[in-house]
Amino acid sequence: MLKPAAAAAQQQEAPLPATLSVAPAAAAAAAPDADLSSALSLANIRQTLIRLEDTIIFALIERAQFARNDAVYQPEAIPVPGFRPDGRRYSLFEYLLRETEQVHGRIRRYTSPDEYPFFPEDLPPLVLPPITYEQVLAPCALVNINTSIMDMYLEHLLPEITGPGDDHNYGSSAMNDVTALQALSKRIHYGMFVAEAKFRKQTAEYTQLIQRQDGDAILELLTDRAVELKVIERVRLKAATFGQELDVSGAAAGANGAGGSYKVRPEVVAQLYEQWVMPLTKEVEVQYLLRRLDAQAEGQQQQQQHTRSGDGAQ
Repeated sequence: MLKPAAAAAQQQEAPLPATLSVAPAAAAAAAPDADLSSALSLANIRQTLIRLEDTIIFALIERAQFARNDAVYQPEAIPVPGFRPDGRRYSLFEYLLRETEQVHGRIRRYTSPDEYPFFPEDLPPLVLPPITYEQVLAPCALVNINTSIMDMYLEHLLPEITGPGDDHNYGSSAMNDVTALQALSKRIHYGMFVAEAKFRKQTAEYTQLIQRQDGDAILELLTDRAVELKVIERVRLKAATFGQELDVSGAAAGANGAGGSYKVRPEVVAQLYEQWVMPLTKEVEVQYLLRRLDAQAEGQQQQQQHTRSGDGAQ
């Protein structure tokens, strides 16, 4: 069984954002209001998150075809170049994840407001000209919880989707780990767009809670249990559908009316969302909202200081 995340007792998925398609400012110049409205439309956000469900499930199916291959995650088992800041050698998995981010970082992946790296301190310079995006999120409130996401994946999810043993498919295993982990990271950090959309829809209510720094009340206001249950059932159904071998008639091969074996058990995907994806998403949302007014408060403080300084000069 996947163990629940400690952070959130309830699970939630707000009316969800689709893969946040935030248009570059240059392309959006003709209709900036429409683009910003679209980026924060809860209907669009929902469609993005639904598409990410497919991406995540297929990535887990791809990883599940290989054994656990513990050597991939052990720092000295497969010698690779590179060391962490604490002096420990990277595991093959860490090495491939970092190198992937190096390549993707050069072509602007992590300048997009819906992408967050696992090695933010190591991002390389761009080889493509930077893109200026419409500012949708509050820059002072951005959150990166990729360390928690990686821990969840390695300690809880990976043992559920892979069989024990070593089949020596180390490169393929690590490559599929990276794909799955990046998809989970994007899905969870998309919560910032959900939070921003909800803040703009209920500004007065959220502002009051933010000023009190009441994280529990913010979590309660964010949570819609009825929506969460629909999401959990939807990903369970998708995993059951995507993860079966079908014959030419569309029936599950060897099912005998009971549904055959699955590449990834549907209950594991349902548990992933209920016990991890939605709680971690809400953790991102709450952290973002608690800092949402920081820039405004700082600006007011600077204005007050400037005013007092001016009074003194007179």
